Order: sequence, then structure tokens, then C-alpha cells
Amino acid sequence: MLPIAGSITSLESLAKAADSFAKSESMPVLFVGHGSPMNAIEDNRFSREMKTIGKRMGKPSAILMISAHWETKGSFVTIQEKPQTIHDFGGFPQALFEAQYPAPGSTWLAGETQKAVASNQIAFDGKWGFDHGCWSVAMNMFPLADVPIVQLSLDYTQTASQHYALAQQLKTLRNKGVLIIGSGNMIHNLGMLSLKGNSFDEPYGYDWAMELNSKLKQDIENKNHQSLINYTSFGKAASLAIPTPEHYLPMLYTLAMQNEKDSLEFFNDSVVAGSISMTSFVFSS
Repeated sequence: MLPIAGSITSLESLAKAADSFAKSESMPVLFVGHGSPMNAIEDNRFSREMKTIGKRMGKPSAILMISAHWETKGSFVTIQEKPQTIHDFGGFPQALFEAQYPAPGSTWLAGETQKAVASNQIAFDGKWGFDHGCWSVAMNMFPLADVPIVQLSLDYTQTASQHYALAQQLKTLRNKGVLIIGSGNMIHNLGMLSLKGNSFDEPYGYDWAMELNSKLKQDIENKNHQSLINYTSFGKAASLAIPTPEHYLPMLYTLAMQNEKDSLEFFNDSVVAGSISMTSFVFSS
């Protein structure tokens, strides 16, 4: 995957973009447990809560999305004006494969994201679109698909602390009308799924999942970010709950962009299917 060469926009259009994305009060930053892709098209308690939170957000100038489902070697941001809807899953009803989320991209936000990060190079990507970690959340929160969205990839060569450090540099985007969303699941082990009543909606969690979910929430409430970065020190529970880091890392991005005076609100706070935490939260000033 190579960076796109050339300027991202003309000087005239860049000036217009700068005017339309004037500095604002600090925007909220969210971590959303996206869970099953079916949450995009089902009317259930999780999708309804996402809709409620989205209405409270108002309409941001743009959205920067960090999804568990775009891992790359190196860091990339999407640059295309009309990103495709990616159906990166299998075994679901045809209606889910027919779902489309035609939100525009934003060359302005791609450029601002690149400029904000000094610690490592962020390249432009013109091939990736909106994966289901992005559009299954956005479809509920912003159903009109009228807010520009840019995705930032997860560099799988980086450590948890390096991801956190990169995210800290993106905090300035909150003051430019940008809503930042991390999309994953802080407990995510598909290999140990255990459906109760054949439903991803009904609360059910293994003891270790319930205990770790409470531990993670406590650390979030206490702003104990170092503990959350060093999640492998949680022992066996962490190895069961976070067998691979990609669904956990978007939560660290959200934590890194917390302001000192932000309020914290949890939503969709539940463990389902034995080993999936839907617990989500928002920081707002």
C-alpha cells in the first residue's frame, strides 16, 4: 500500500475547507463497542443506544474513525472523496451485504490528521473504504450519511504505548469540529463465543469476562491509563479477553484524547455471547 502522490487539493479548495472547519469548542471523543455487524441493520438495544448518542452529538464537521478492522504496516488515512462500503465478513443475511453507507470522505481531515502527528509518518491511502467497524457504527449514529468520514489505520508493528502516544497528538482535532470515534470491543474473543438463546443481544458473559469488564471500567473511571496500556499484566483474563489487540487498541486512542475536565459516560454497558464486551463510553467537555 503506497501513499498517494501529489497535493490533496487545490489551494482554493483548501482555503474553503479551512473556513468551513473553523475552530470550535472541544468535540466529544467516543469509544464504541461495535459487536456484531448486524447491529447496523437490526433494531436492538445496542443500535437504539447508538442512535440516541448520535442525536446528542449533533452534526460534527467531520469524523475521524479508528476501526479494529483496518490493520496495516505503517499508518494510513483514507483520502478518497467517495469511499466504498466494505462488507468484510461472511455468513450473514443478504440484507447486510446490500447495506451501503455513502458518506463522503474528507481530504481536509486526512491532511489535518497527517499534520497533527509528528512522531511517525502517516501516508494517504486511496483504496480502503469504510469497513464494518466504521459504517455499522456510523449508520446508527449518523443515518443520513451526510458527515464526511476519514479512517485511520492501526499499524500492527506498533506497541500499545506507541498507539497511545500517536493518539495523544490527534487531540487537537477535537478543537476543529472533528468527532473522533474508536470502534472495537474491549473484550473480544470470537473463538469462545457462547450464544445464550441464539442472540447477540441478550446479556451473558463468562465470569472472567464480567470481572475484566468491571476492572477496565474502573481504570477508565480512575483515569488509570497506564494500567490500561499495560493490559497484558492482567494475566490469564487478558489472554482470554484480548487474544489479539486490534479490537482493544481503538479504546486506547479514545483514552489518549481525554481532556482533564471531560465528563465520562458509559453506554451499552454489557457483555454478550460470553466473550464480547459491548461497553462503550464518551468523553465530553
